[in-house]
Amino acid sequence: MWDRFLRACRGEPVDVTPVWFMRQAGRYMPEYRAIRARRTLLEICKEPELATEVTLQPVNAFAVDAAILFADILLPLEPMGAPFEFAAGEGPRVFDPVRDRAGVERLRLFEPEEGLGYVLTAIKNIRKELDGRVPLIGFAGAPFTLASYLVEGGKSAHYGLTKRMMYAEPELWAELMGKLSEVVRRYLRAQVQAGAQAVQLFDSWVGALSPADYVAFVQPHVAHILKDLETTGVPVLHFGTGTAMLLEHQRTAGGHVLGVDWRTPLGFARRVVGEGVPLQGNLDPLLLQAPRELLATRVREVLEAAKGGPHIFNLGHGILPETDPEQVKFVADFVHEQSARS
Repeated sequence: MWDRFLRACRGEPVDVTPVWFMRQAGRYMPEYRAIRARRTLLEICKEPELATEVTLQPVNAFAVDAAILFADILLPLEPMGAPFEFAAGEGPRVFDPVRDRAGVERLRLFEPEEGLGYVLTAIKNIRKELDGRVPLIGFAGAPFTLASYLVEGGKSAHYGLTKRMMYAEPELWAELMGKLSEVVRRYLRAQVQAGAQAVQLFDSWVGALSPADYVAFVQPHVAHILKDLETTGVPVLHFGTGTAMLLEHQRTAGGHVLGVDWRTPLGFARRVVGEGVPLQGNLDPLLLQAPRELLATRVREVLEAAKGGPHIFNLGHGILPETDPEQVKFVADFVHEQSARS
């Protein structure tokens, strides 16, 4: 059933639980590492032929029910006027962090076809190559997560600079978030127009916020994106990590499917957002490195916890580079096998 994933996103009956993995195309696969040995991550993103090849690698290797575009959440920053690099062993580094009004004013809005045309070309190519085997998911980073990279200049443990701007200069923060949310809205809508059959908004670091701060400083900007995307006719997935206390507010912000990380029990999430809301998740990514017996037990537990409403099996965050591809294959097959019996 090629549209199993899309049907689950809409809350429709499915034959078995659909499964895909965040970061399913990437560093744990030898096919990817062979390409990465001769190209940087950004070069792969910016060359549609390579992005297409990498996107298809897990689809060809495993029984996943969706492909997800190979790209990076930070790609919109460069055409906004905030170039960055991936420093070896350090992760992303923004060359000129945005920490004052002049920095925010330098950021520009742009049309996706102008600044990120290579992503849209890749989407068109991937759809052609998939030829209806499975649907294609597009994605983008959410405003808070993008803002944290912009303000901190890279990864952060406490998001101190980000929160200081948010608390001390709320008007400036609102301007920054307004620009980011509009760029992301345009970008995801362009992905749909290029052929993405679902889109996911990644708010990877939003769990650093309290519910009150999320509602005051983030939710309106996320809603600006998601409420618009809900009109495109494709499923919209909304995901964050560490969001147990934010789920109700994320649900209000928008999206058809709510992603849950491994620290939030699916049963709890179901009680918070309601039985009719499709949930996605939520195996701990490190369990893919656990002994097979424990891995199988935990997969069963996720499937059992998800009963009572629509469910898409996934991890609670992305696949880690040290993961054995055979473990990924096992989980994809096992989810289908176990959910067919229930």
